[in-house]
Amino acid sequence: MHPTIDYRKAAPDGVAAMSGLEAYVRKCGLDENLLELVRTRASQINGCAYCIDMHTKDARARGETEQRLYALPAWRETPFYTERERAALAWTEALTRISGQGVPEEDYTLARQQFTEKELVDLSLAIIAINGWNRLAIPFRTVPGTYHPAQPKSRTRAPSASHG
Repeated sequence: MHPTIDYRKAAPDGVAAMSGLEAYVRKCGLDENLLELVRTRASQINGCAYCIDMHTKDARARGETEQRLYALPAWRETPFYTERERAALAWTEALTRISGQGVPEEDYTLARQQFTEKELVDLSLAIIAINGWNRLAIPFRTVPGTYHPAQPKSRTRAPSASHG
């Protein structure tokens, strides 16, 4: 597989705008582990190999379990996810598949039980962002397996001052 267009080089201002949305989502206050589940699930639905690879790596780096990652496509049949995660995953599926069925009332009700208005808008923006990235990575054939998550920064302790 070879990329057809490097969209980052072809339209850097557009990618910068997308990155701005991504930066907002990362700072909005939603749990980053929840966001990685959402990003992975949307990417699975869309069939974006690059983003599945990226977000499962990021999730693992944040401590996510293999069991929960493997079961993500069948999350409704497992006991591995919290009610808040279930609401987010249902919302992710509804927004990612919006053209087929709109947003089912039960998904909205479930989401509103778990998220404030701001959180639900922020979650929607996260879903919009990952669907956008999927729609760049898939047609331009971004090569999966090339992403490496950032390594956690090592904590160095400053030498303590001696009092004497």
